[in-house]
Amino acid sequence: DFENERSVSEIAERSYMPALDTLLQMIKDNGKAFKVAFSLSGVGIEQLEMHAPQVLDKLQELNNTGCVEFLAEPYSHGLASLANEESFKSEVKRQAQKIKEYFGQTPKVLRNSSLIYSDDIGLIASQMGFKGMLTEGAKHVSDDISWRFNNSDGEGYPLFADTYMAEIAALPNEEQVIGIFMNLSALGIEQPLSSNILEFFKALPACAKQQGITFSTPTEICMKLKSVDSLYVPDTLSWMDEERDVSTWLGNPMQREAFNKLYSIADRVRIANDPRINQDWDYLQASDNFRFMSTKPSRVGMDRGIYDSPFDAFTNYMNILGDFLNRVNTLYPAEIDNEELNGLLTTIRNQGDEIEMRTNDISNLQAKVEKLEEEGDKLRAQLEKKSPAKKAATSKATAKKSAKKAPAKKAASPVKEETKAK
Repeated sequence: DFENERSVSEIAERSYMPALDTLLQMIKDNGKAFKVAFSLSGVGIEQLEMHAPQVLDKLQELNNTGCVEFLAEPYSHGLASLANEESFKSEVKRQAQKIKEYFGQTPKVLRNSSLIYSDDIGLIASQMGFKGMLTEGAKHVSDDISWRFNNSDGEGYPLFADTYMAEIAALPNEEQVIGIFMNLSALGIEQPLSSNILEFFKALPACAKQQGITFSTPTEICMKLKSVDSLYVPDTLSWMDEERDVSTWLGNPMQREAFNKLYSIADRVRIANDPRINQDWDYLQASDNFRFMSTKPSRVGMDRGIYDSPFDAFTNYMNILGDFLNRVNTLYPAEIDNEELNGLLTTIRNQGDEIEMRTNDISNLQAKVEKLEEEGDKLRAQLEKKSPAKKAATSKATAKKSAKKAPAKKAASPVKEETKAK
C-alpha cells in the first residue's frame, strides 16, 4: 500500500498532471481540432481515487471539452482474454460501467490490455457490441515518441513536430489512419519533462494542419471510414517489445505456471462473486505481475517494481497466489465442482431474492396500512369538525319548532277560562 501511494503520487506529479494540462491547452488552442482518447483500467481508477484524485478531476475537465473519448478495457488490466472468455467479458463490462459513472460515456471502442489482439478476441469484442477495437500498428514508427524521442544516438534525433508530421504525410495514401499510442507516463517519465516532450506535443496540431492531417477519436474513425480489407490475426499480438506478442508475460515457465494456476480458478471466482475475493482477484490479474517475472532481454530495460529479479517476483507472487487459493477453497471447497457450486450459489441467491421479495411485500403492506390509518385519521378529523355545526343547526331547528307551538298554548288559555266562566 505504501509503495502504491508513493508511486502513484510521484507519477501524477511528474507526468499525469503536466501532461493532461498540456492536452487540455492543445484542445483550447486549436478550436477543438485536436482530439484524444484515454483508456484507464478500473484498478487504475481505484488507485487514483485513493492517491491522486486531482488526476480524475482533470480528466473530467478534459471530458467536458467534447474532444475526448474514453475506451473500454479489462478492469484489472490483466490477461483474461488469453485464458477465460467469461472473465474477460465480465471485466470489460465492469470497467465500462465505471467509465460511465465517472465521465457519462458508454465506451464504444475496446482497447485490450497492452493492445493484445487476435481473431478470437476481435470476435468477442464484436459480439459484445463494440464498434471497433484497437490493436498494434506499423512497427517502424510506433516507438518514435515513447522510447526514441530523447535518444541522442537514434536516427533522426532530435525529433521535431514538423518532421514527425511530414513523415506521416509521406505515407501511402491508402494508409488513411495513423494511431499514435503510448502510456501517458511517456510524457514525463519515459521522456522527462526536461526533454521538451510537452513542447513537442503542443506543436503537433499546427504542424498537422499544415500537412492536411486531422485528428479524430476512435469512434469517429469507425463511423466515418469504410473497411479497407479483412485483417487475419490467428496468432496473438500486442504492442510490447520487438516481438509484438505475449512473450513479455508468458515467455518463460515461471510465468506460464503462475498464469495457469491463477486462471484455473477463474470460473469459481466469477461464480462465487465474493466482494473481498473479487478485489484481490483484480490485483492478482494485473499484467505487471507477470511482466516482473520476465527473463527476456530488453533494449529499454525492465522496471521490476519492488523486485530485484524475476525469481523474486515469481516467488512472492506464488506465495500470495497460494494464500488466495486457500481462501477461495475455504469459502467454496475444491471438492465441490463448478457446476455444483454454481447450483448451490444459484439456490442461495434465489432464496435471497425470495426473501427480498417477501420483505418488499411486507413493506408494501405496511405502507398501505399506514396510508389507510392516515386516511382514517383525516376522516375522523373532518367528522369532528362538522359535529359542532350540526349540533348548532339542530338546536336552532328545535328552538324554531318551540317558538311555533308557544302561541297556541297562550291562545287556548283564555278559551278554557272563558269556558269555565260560562
